[in-house]
Amino acid sequence: MDKNLMAQVLKGILTDENDRYYFVQIEGETFQLDKAEIKKPFKIGAEFTGFTYENEQHRMQITRQIPKIRRDHYAFGTVVKGKFGLGVFVNIGLPNKDVVVSVDDLPTVSKLWPREGDKLLISLTVDNKARIWGHLADEEIFETIARPVKERLQNKNIKARAYRLKLSGTRLLTDDYHLAFLHPSERLEEPRLGEEVEARVIGTLRDDSINISTRPRAYQEIGEDAEMILAALDHTESKQLAFSDKSAPEDIKDYFGISKGAFKRALGHLLKENLISQEDGHITLKKQED
Repeated sequence: MDKNLMAQVLKGILTDENDRYYFVQIEGETFQLDKAEIKKPFKIGAEFTGFTYENEQHRMQITRQIPKIRRDHYAFGTVVKGKFGLGVFVNIGLPNKDVVVSVDDLPTVSKLWPREGDKLLISLTVDNKARIWGHLADEEIFETIARPVKERLQNKNIKARAYRLKLSGTRLLTDDYHLAFLHPSERLEEPRLGEEVEARVIGTLRDDSINISTRPRAYQEIGEDAEMILAALDHTESKQLAFSDKSAPEDIKDYFGISKGAFKRALGHLLKENLISQEDGHITLKKQED
């Protein structure tokens, strides 16, 4: 099989048929066409244009269901499974064929391989044996499709998909097609290639990409005592309480039910995370952006 006839949108001539298939000839090669795709019957000798591939039964097939992912055409495909020593299989929209992204293109650590449901931006390549492979988009492709940040995103929740895993951090593409960077210090665990993560924006860089974090927000990891103080502040109309680290231990115990030592530790954490302010014997809840 000529590799130039594979993974292409080509025109051929119907030369034969049986109960299930038409047979389309292109440059001396015969491709089967599933009759289930065709609403109005064809006549022998008619022309047909479709996408060519080798199906799971290793038969040459042509289809009207032309995938978005083709040679030099990048789009997201969904991972359906992985196979040790081979790579991961990606659904690109063909009726009976998934394409493989080779193990050579995947992370060396297998736990970072894409899993079922993850998505990869790929195009198609064909090797010298006419086998179709998925080819991962490189940095240049992502930079080409990315959109510059035109609005204030600081502290906003976003979703982003990992496309490059490096020791320095993870590069991702957000749902709004912004480039994002996740530093190792801003994550609890490293995302898989193709995994979608929920994160928040913690900064915007000069190149119009964004820094993100998947760590819990400060108030989610400050401890029960600090959460209680925040809740108490939030339930007041003024968002303020007449307490400070100078308050009497018995007053703290009576109001919050904790020791002065525990109160001061919680207060210190809240001040460090910039969630409250302390002035003139009062603590005040700071307004947080969504």
